[in-house]
Amino acid sequence: MSGLSRGAPDKVKIKVRGDGRPLADTGSEVEYREEEKAKAEAARAAAGRSGNTELFERARQVLPGGVNSPVRAMGQVGLDPVFIESAEGAEVIDRAGRRYLDWVGSWGPMILGHTDPEVLKAIGEAAARGTSFGAATELEVELGEEVASRMPSVEMIRMTSSGSEAAMAAARLARAVTGREVLVKFAGAYHGHSDGLLAAAGSGVATHGIPSGPGITEAQAAGTVVVPWNDREAVAEALEKYEVAALFAEPIAANMGVVTPAWGFLDFLREATERTGTLLVFDEVITGFRVARGGAQELYGVNPDLTVMGKIIGGGLPAAALGGNREMMERLAPAGDVYQAGTLSGNPLAVAAGLATLRRLDNGAYERLGALTDRLVSGLSELADEHGLTVASAPGLATPFFSSLPVTNFAEAQATDQERFAAFFRAMLERGIWLPPSRFEAWFVSLAHDEIQIDRTLMAAAEALSATDPGKTIG
Repeated sequence: MSGLSRGAPDKVKIKVRGDGRPLADTGSEVEYREEEKAKAEAARAAAGRSGNTELFERARQVLPGGVNSPVRAMGQVGLDPVFIESAEGAEVIDRAGRRYLDWVGSWGPMILGHTDPEVLKAIGEAAARGTSFGAATELEVELGEEVASRMPSVEMIRMTSSGSEAAMAAARLARAVTGREVLVKFAGAYHGHSDGLLAAAGSGVATHGIPSGPGITEAQAAGTVVVPWNDREAVAEALEKYEVAALFAEPIAANMGVVTPAWGFLDFLREATERTGTLLVFDEVITGFRVARGGAQELYGVNPDLTVMGKIIGGGLPAAALGGNREMMERLAPAGDVYQAGTLSGNPLAVAAGLATLRRLDNGAYERLGALTDRLVSGLSELADEHGLTVASAPGLATPFFSSLPVTNFAEAQATDQERFAAFFRAMLERGIWLPPSRFEAWFVSLAHDEIQIDRTLMAAAEALSATDPGKTIG
């Protein structure tokens, strides 16, 4: 299932440069305007680089690596981080005032775009009442009701401040419910930075995991079995070989680039886990409320036992949740005996932002998001055919893989061309297009994007690919 249900969009034939400005009919006018623009942009870029370099040096004195999350360092693409000052709509703006068309969207939460007026209003009204109470609020109840009305498998939620916390709670709850200890996850999937869920694949199929880095003990990693995505035989072997508490899956893999499940694979996971008494946990931190109103479980018609949510549920502020049926969720304290707590869980500002966002995401919004995704993917696919790439997508998500072969799992994603990706990223950044600085991250489409911005991105991509494709020359 491709995740794209509509036909190919009508193509808009407009002549634009990579900055989105239409070309004039006369060569002299074009040359003059482009020369002036190039001078201004070069001056701004030089000032920006100087300011970024100085700030990065300051940052490295007080922040490990100069950032608070590794991918922001841009080391994978051979750059220092760009420091962002503000954002508006579908653009982010750096400290030098340069605007970039944003396909990162804060890694997924900004489905409405940046500084959405209704979301800002909700945050402001909540802040005026108090920023944190450490007590129950009515808005928490309303958010729980909203989520339960959307997610087919969810009757109750427990809010946390991050997806990592929600995934940790899911693992603990699954072990308590089943009386088992082993977890199964897919290679390349990311379920937060808890030690057990950061395990890497062992030396064989369906073997105990090994530490993925320093600080993770062998015992912690051994509690997780790592299998390839889309591999039915490996899943079946793991579930038969071990007493598995829970199988964790992104229903659409999106941390190895976008890799959709093979036909019937999610149904197979549901059947296999039910047969072996294993809980099925869907990590919908990325897909939840993005690929459909009720997430990927609605899109594919497969209901998990537990759902991990994040990103959009907080409307751009720190919030996440664990959801499931009433019987299972009431094992959590104080209703039950499984402890989980958090000082800022259900923070009133984050809850207000999340509610304001979700209430905007009706069927019409998803139709619009799908149409925008189709337009982007259609254009990227044409370029991919010319330059030896493949494009994968789901509603609201896209990834161009720098390989002519389809990508169905993490090993195949790792085999894509990192050098070509890095060169493409740098060329797109020069053209004012803000992309994820990792070949394993998805592009995020937002409702703040429009057709002109998509066409601008496609024109920039055409230029960038022509400039960086080793098999092409610019004539």
